Amino acid sequence: MEKRENWGSKIGFIMAAAGSAVGLGNIWKFPFTAGNNGGGAFVLIYLIFVAIIGFSVMLTEFGVGRRRQLAAVGAFKSVDKRWTFAGVLGVLSGFLIMGFYPVVGGWALAYVFKVGGGLLSNPAAIGDSFGAFITNPSTPLMWMVLYLILNVVIVVKGISSGIEKAGKILMPLLFGILIVIAIKGLTLPGAMAGMEFLFKPDFSKVNGSVVLAALGQAFFSLSLGMGCMITYGSYLSKKENLVQNAAIVTAMDTAVALLAGIAMFPAMFAFGMEPAAGPGLVFVVVPTLFAEMGAMGSMFALMFFVALTVAALTSSVSLLEVVVAFLIDEKQFSRKKAVFSSSTVMALLCILASLSLGGVGPKLFGTGAFDVFDLLTDKIFLAIGGMLLCIFAGWRLNKQDLYDEITNKGEIKFGMFDTWYALVKYVIPITIALVAISGIRQGFESGSGPIMIVGIVIIGFFAAISKKL
Repeated sequence: MEKRENWGSKIGFIMAAAGSAVGLGNIWKFPFTAGNNGGGAFVLIYLIFVAIIGFSVMLTEFGVGRRRQLAAVGAFKSVDKRWTFAGVLGVLSGFLIMGFYPVVGGWALAYVFKVGGGLLSNPAAIGDSFGAFITNPSTPLMWMVLYLILNVVIVVKGISSGIEKAGKILMPLLFGILIVIAIKGLTLPGAMAGMEFLFKPDFSKVNGSVVLAALGQAFFSLSLGMGCMITYGSYLSKKENLVQNAAIVTAMDTAVALLAGIAMFPAMFAFGMEPAAGPGLVFVVVPTLFAEMGAMGSMFALMFFVALTVAALTSSVSLLEVVVAFLIDEKQFSRKKAVFSSSTVMALLCILASLSLGGVGPKLFGTGAFDVFDLLTDKIFLAIGGMLLCIFAGWRLNKQDLYDEITNKGEIKFGMFDTWYALVKYVIPITIALVAISGIRQGFESGSGPIMIVGIVIIGFFAAISKKL
């Protein structure tokens, strides 16, 4: 068995963990969700949830991971084998997300070259160009493979030499690009209307669905519930300040989401555009937006898609590491064997996901692989995984043990410990359950009920067999 690795420095861990939290959801999901839920009031509620719930769950994951210095499965199993399935669910979530995430990462990488090749010269054709691209059976696969190779190259080098070094380069690059684009957007005529929409709360637009949307965005944008932060926490030194680290990572993730909103909304208001959902926002609306900027538009579009690729890469690297750490810790694989075997299976899943967008490949209840993987993880696995983590920390772990871990046996002052503990034990599991129920209900309303049932059955199956894994 290989000697367990550690982060080389505090800043390296911060950048890697923030990179894990920052992903495609910050750049395309946050602006759309904010736009769809009234703007300023949604943003304010989202920030409150991030500060209270997001930070609390982040700190819990770091503490659970570092406590036994074991990744997602081992952290639970070493305390109580009956809880092994909670860790297995995190690994499964990471595996399924990596069954479609590199497909979108490949799109982002491809658009760096598409923009460089003159995509913006014909704004009217941008929408049709994207549709033709993702439904092509072969071209997206090439970009997906290239993107996945980038992940393999980083993760195979290990924690300090691979993931940490990549984070130190990629995260400052991401912030720098988003800041430049945001400043450019703010200089456009009419841009302040976009800022007012984003940051001036209109509480008349607040209802139950807006609050739930803000809670869901706060939870999912931080990469919680999938074992990433438990795994990254397991490589932390016992001397590190977990409270401070969790606060910094949470703040950095939130800053990227807000920067993405500032980068998009002022320009959208300036040019009278509406934010679209998901891929349509990033690959159709945003290029059209930059095309409106004239000669400098192509340069800013190129920077944007580099930033998008970086955000995707820092997240997918952590998802791959969740599976790799499981194989190293539990199956005694070497790092190289763990990386190459897991990424090979992920590539096969990605092929199914990519082909499904062109109507090719097997379907489950009429739904293609890409949407099946997305629905199972986004609507069910992540929420239930996060809920189980809090129940485990609050009801199975000893309170004094948690206090010792989070305060480094009293060396670090954390006056809010009792409040944090009460949130994790009582409040957060209930609020996450509301998100999970809401997600499942939305799934049934949209006709995806059978897939929701499949997801619940899968969780039951892995709960039954997880001790053998």
